[in-house]
Amino acid sequence: MSQSLPEVWLRGPLPAVPPLLQPVAHALLQAREEVAEMMHDFPPARLAERPLGLASVGFHLRHLTGVLDRTFTYARGEALREAQLAYLAAEGQPPTHAGAVAELVQAFSQQVDKALAQLQATPENTLPEWRGVGRAQLPSTVMGLLVHAAEHTTRHVGQLLVTARVVRQT
Repeated sequence: MSQSLPEVWLRGPLPAVPPLLQPVAHALLQAREEVAEMMHDFPPARLAERPLGLASVGFHLRHLTGVLDRTFTYARGEALREAQLAYLAAEGQPPTHAGAVAELVQAFSQQVDKALAQLQATPENTLPEWRGVGRAQLPSTVMGLLVHAAEHTTRHVGQLLVTARVVRQT
């Protein structure tokens, strides 16, 4: 993130994003900027390290992508596909090959783009509609899922920041 720019939410409304969904879009864009900045030059061989038993940097990067995909799928009223379930099962085994950091950051960035496109296409009048989550079809709404996606993303970005700093210092 450029030091001269304010945080995303202070840069004004995003074109084509419904007003009630602006905070969700702002949070996702802020997360993307912070992830790109903090992962610059992170050593891929250290993606799977779990300092103090914490979740690894690689887990957080994979989870950021996966949770956006899953919550936005539920917001559309769809069930998860087999590929999404397989991705979920593999989130804890991050790649560590050369280029893995860039690949994981790019995958998250692309998922943010998909999420923004879905936000733009979401009519505000659908926000209170019921949506079932998971196999148990736990109750939520379109708005609940989209806000949770933003909140969950920012929480994991914070955890990623701390874990990446610890890994870099050890």
